[in-house]
Amino acid sequence: MKAEHYVGGMFRSDGPAFPLLAPADGTELGTVPEATREVVDDAVAAARAALAGPWGRASAEERAVALRRVADGVQARFEEFVDAEAADTGKPRELAATVDVPRAVGNFRAYADLLYGRPERAYTTQIPGWSGGAGQALNYSVRRPLGVVAVISPWNLPLLLLTWKVAPALAAGNAVVAKPSEETPTTATLLAHVIAEAGLPDGVFNLVHGHGAGAAGEFLTGHPGVDAIAFTGESATGAAIMRNAADHVTPVSFELGGKNPALVFADADLDAAVEGTVRSSFTHSGQICLCTERVYVERPVYEEFVERLGARARALTGYGPMISAEHRDKVLSYYRLAREEGATVVAGGGTPEFGDARDGGYYVEPTVLTGLPETARTVREEIFGPVCHVAPFDGEDAALRLANDSPYGLAATVWTRDVSRAHRVAPRVEAGIVWVNCWNLRDLRTPFGGVKASGIGREGGEYSLDFFSEPVNVCIQI
Repeated sequence: MKAEHYVGGMFRSDGPAFPLLAPADGTELGTVPEATREVVDDAVAAARAALAGPWGRASAEERAVALRRVADGVQARFEEFVDAEAADTGKPRELAATVDVPRAVGNFRAYADLLYGRPERAYTTQIPGWSGGAGQALNYSVRRPLGVVAVISPWNLPLLLLTWKVAPALAAGNAVVAKPSEETPTTATLLAHVIAEAGLPDGVFNLVHGHGAGAAGEFLTGHPGVDAIAFTGESATGAAIMRNAADHVTPVSFELGGKNPALVFADADLDAAVEGTVRSSFTHSGQICLCTERVYVERPVYEEFVERLGARARALTGYGPMISAEHRDKVLSYYRLAREEGATVVAGGGTPEFGDARDGGYYVEPTVLTGLPETARTVREEIFGPVCHVAPFDGEDAALRLANDSPYGLAATVWTRDVSRAHRVAPRVEAGIVWVNCWNLRDLRTPFGGVKASGIGREGGEYSLDFFSEPVNVCIQI
């Protein structure tokens, strides 16, 4: 699938092209067009025109039917999406087939389901008039779409996180201009083809490719015709987008970075805690914002946990590469920094050798570290690779101090058999989501997002619909 812009119902390749490289072996997959300011202007104008047309008058039921057609279209081209996702990201094909593409289908279906039975999400309250002679009034509220929504999605879960925003934005009646990461443009282009085949009106969904600063991303997030911005990515980029959006006071929804903690208590099922930490630290080679990079283990089981986690990390096979040579070099620089800061490398710490085409790719070893102080940069800064640092603690209060001593607050895991402890500890962790005896178990209806430098707002279910629409109160005197 060739990466193309999709603007006003037309595929186009305006702008200079740049190469798209395969993370698995470094070969060129194709080229990607860099959207100029004019392409972005056209996309925003097309979205605005769509809102003035039939889409702006479509009922909730009509929007739900459209979303279901998109879901069916993705399902019908399931293997094509899996191939494209695996090629762009380098992730194992099994991961794309069991997580990314099914969740994309589920996102469209979930928001179609939310629309049924609640056509305009209206609420009615009758109240007496409060001023002399005003009589009584009937007040009711309805939610209306924000308008043109810019969706900026990252490279680690490109299809899943794109649809996680596009589906509710369309469900609420908005028109979308999406910009995927320049590293992973293919599934977004494929989604544009599915949306075109599903018969959504021209301009309802638009797609522009390109880079961020000084390019398509900046042109889009600072555009006066954009009414809201939904972004997932690193915290520094989120801050830049906020500055860019400030001139127009454009509302934002951000899901940003994390330095996520795991708390393993001595009474935990150690088998489950070790395996759960392997998943939470090394899935997609640590390139998920929810991954665990800080592991705190109660002292009585600390040594055993470290030994077992290190053995599992050394035994891992079939993992994927970093997204790019640049990101690989960043992760390896943290491996070097950890040693300089005094870390003990329990497992990994370098690059693997395969003896095949993968040696041209961007792989690093799953890595377990110990022995660093909490002030170490390796412990404080988000690495976004297959690495975790393990440290001991004594008691609940100490565990919570360690977990919360971070500028981030996206996700956390707690491992304990004590139900009372789970209920005591989980609400006190400064994070948007806390998993107990599991990791990344997600219900699409629940709120998702972070605190502190990890984000603004919540996504999921009604929470996404609330962001992508605004309440209007209607007061009628009786």
